Amino acid sequence: MLSPCDPQYAPAGDVGAALMMIDSRLRSIHEGRTEADPEQQELIEQFAASLDSEGANDVLDGACTLIYMFMTWLRKAHEDHDKDVVAYVVPSLVATMRMMPKSVPPETIPTMAGLVVAAGTGMSPSLWRKQYGYWTKEEMTPLEVTAFLLAEHINRVTDDPDFATRMISEALVSADEEADED
Repeated sequence: MLSPCDPQYAPAGDVGAALMMIDSRLRSIHEGRTEADPEQQELIEQFAASLDSEGANDVLDGACTLIYMFMTWLRKAHEDHDKDVVAYVVPSLVATMRMMPKSVPPETIPTMAGLVVAAGTGMSPSLWRKQYGYWTKEEMTPLEVTAFLLAEHINRVTDDPDFATRMISEALVSADEEADED
């Protein structure tokens, strides 16, 4: 019997927009900029303001899809070494988020950890989260931070600063090609 949180029931959302935001943050950090670039922040705020509620939900679902895809890749990588992805990824993710109290309020950490555990066990993070109600404003930045930290973790594991972004981009291109063939 399938779970109501099975990924086949989840909307993919706007993965491209979510990936653009994560990739932008990754590039900033790798360039040594830890503070938000005012111009970049203004562009993100303009983009967010241009979204209606459906568009905003699409970006949220896209971020959850990224988390699912990142955790799927990490789960497979850990299984190749007989390791449990949840046991290895979640503690360091939580520890890192605890060091970021301005971006990730402590009360949001259990939800973010829950998203990662859901994805690591093959459930849709967005459907898992929806069973607890609507997203809150306080969860927006922690959601982005969660996707960012997972991408950065993959980049460190692969010793390639662009691996996570490239992996998702290639999956999107492949999905588009398959859709064009149908």
